[in-house]
Amino acid sequence: MFLVSQTESCGDATPAVRRTGFSLGSNRGDRLAYLERACDKLAALFGDLRLSRVYETKPVDCPPGSPNFLNACVEVFTTEAPEEILEQIMRIERELGRTRNGEHGEPRTCDIDLLYCGEEQRQSERLTLPHPRIAQRRFVLRPLCDIDPELKLPGLDGTMADLLAQLPGEGKDVNLFNL
Repeated sequence: MFLVSQTESCGDATPAVRRTGFSLGSNRGDRLAYLERACDKLAALFGDLRLSRVYETKPVDCPPGSPNFLNACVEVFTTEAPEEILEQIMRIERELGRTRNGEHGEPRTCDIDLLYCGEEQRQSERLTLPHPRIAQRRFVLRPLCDIDPELKLPGLDGTMADLLAQLPGEGKDVNLFNL
């Protein structure tokens, strides 16, 4: 019989709690209601949420004539594995009526992207962490700065505020949404 001390791992060690961030977007139907429902579902899964303000943004990489988005970011603390989290957020998207017809950037009721999960860095066909385009997206960086402008993610040079300040343009495409 083998004895394992509490500090040794025997395959069932308690996973580390990781700071995990999501971006939320909606540009079809009652956009604000979809964001609120997504937050409710995330809170049911992860508990307390840290929320950004809501922004109205021009569509990026979407078909011509696509409606404006409402965007926000949410942060949670969880021990769940990134792949498990990805499955959960894809289920939430489906529950909120998201369909994928194959057209890149098509309008959607709810889009939830996993942005980061602690210090995790990975790249696979299904999941890249941190999100590969986080540093180029004002509609992600602006709400992330509401949560923590000093947040630094592995593989990125600078804080969220630094990355936002480095983006070209004046930011007129991301505006605070009056609730």
